[in-house]
Amino acid sequence: MATETSATGRTAERDAPRDGSPPEPPAERALTEIATALFHLRRVWAKPDLVKRVRAQTATATDGRPLQLSNLMVVNAVAALTAREHPDEPSCEVTVGAVAERLEVDPSTASRLVGHAIDAGLVSRRPSPVDARRANLGLTESGRRVKQVADRFRRAYLDDLMTDWSERERTEFARLLSRFADAAVRVPMYPDGIDRIFEEAAAD
Repeated sequence: MATETSATGRTAERDAPRDGSPPEPPAERALTEIATALFHLRRVWAKPDLVKRVRAQTATATDGRPLQLSNLMVVNAVAALTAREHPDEPSCEVTVGAVAERLEVDPSTASRLVGHAIDAGLVSRRPSPVDARRANLGLTESGRRVKQVADRFRRAYLDDLMTDWSERERTEFARLLSRFADAAVRVPMYPDGIDRIFEEAAAD
């Protein structure tokens, strides 16, 4: 006997979990698919291929030091913070604390990562225009070069992934993804999330 076809084109039988439990409502299934997609995306961006390619084109930009993924993280953070803080204003400053917040790491970790980026010649440290006791961070010429190369590779990779997407689809996806990312920044996951997962799993 035929089964009703779901909105995604799959039959209700296919939507039903194999353990015999009832199928997820469409809204719940969408959330599950989003969570799965985000997990896969994290694995894609964590792959070392990007760093290897950028390293090959910027070998002289890091004073001979091997480029690390953490270097790219700091470079991107400093660049984004500099753009946000309007560098033409005399009071503009990018601190280690701001980098920690941007990368969502503790200040001690951010200080270590920033130190590595400075040692690699990608980030500069100069006195803060607001408080001379603080460091004001900025990208060096090498840091800007590394960011340009990394951005170019990311765009090329995304272009390959979306080669059969229309301009309208790309624009709409960019709008929705940006909206999603903004919401994630405003409402971060609860800090005890991992502990709560294990506690609730044990309770079940």
